[in-house]
Parts: sequence; structure tokens; C-alpha cells
Amino acid sequence: MQITRFTDLGLRVLMYLCIGERSEPVTITEIATRFDVSRHHLVKVVHRLGQLKWIVTTRGKGGGLALARPPADYRLGDIVRALEDGGALIDCSAPPCALRRDCNVKSALDGALAAFYAKLNESSLSDVVRRQTAASIVELHRLGGHA
Repeated sequence: MQITRFTDLGLRVLMYLCIGERSEPVTITEIATRFDVSRHHLVKVVHRLGQLKWIVTTRGKGGGLALARPPADYRLGDIVRALEDGGALIDCSAPPCALRRDCNVKSALDGALAAFYAKLNESSLSDVVRRQTAASIVELHRLGGHA
């Protein structure tokens, strides 16, 4: 299983928003600069996170991004599943597979994917931004609070 760049950026945004007392709101431009990613692509990610009601976005002067709930409320498996659109690992119908009726590969992969999400759900955002990760994010904030 390999997550998409979209999901990777979604996780980074959520993690970045977990840390720190700030005097100014977090902006898309700031996050794009800190992670050296395309602002255009990040706008799409932030839009999706807003649709999922995981972040709150405020427009205009003084606007920015914030988590909608405490970091402990976000389960990693739920995040990855939603950002990856919860699709199956294999689609036996497109193109139609001649082995489809007698094959057990799909059920094995579906079971593995379910186990993958269940394992990820053992951790929350607050779990993954502890210690070194938190220190790294604080350092990113410190490097440019006025992006």
C-alpha cells in the first residue's frame, strides 16, 4: 500500500495544525513554504480537509486554518481512508478478469486493507506529533512565523 501525494499532504497539514500557540493564523502559503510544496496543490488538499470538517478555514485579513477538533479525535486510519477515497486495492471488473469467479485474491487484499486501516486507527494525530515530530513542527513554525 502506498498513499498518494494528496494524502501525504493532508496528513502534513493536519500535523502542522496540531502544534503551538501562535500569534497569527496558519495560512496555506505558510504551510506550502514550510514543506516546500505547490501552493496550488495544497489549496486542493485544504479544500478537501474543510469539506470533511476536519479543519476550520477563515477567509480575509487575519484568516487562516485551524483544526476543528482536538488532535486526539483524529484517527489516522480514518484520515487515510477518506483522503484515499476508501477504494479497493484491486478492481476485478475493470477490465473484467477471467479468474474473478474462482479467485480469492480480492478477498485477501480487502482483508489486508481493512487490517491496515484498523492498525492505523490505533494512533491519533496527537500520538504522531509527540516528541521529535512536535519539535520538528515547532522548528518549522519558528523559521517563519510571517509567511
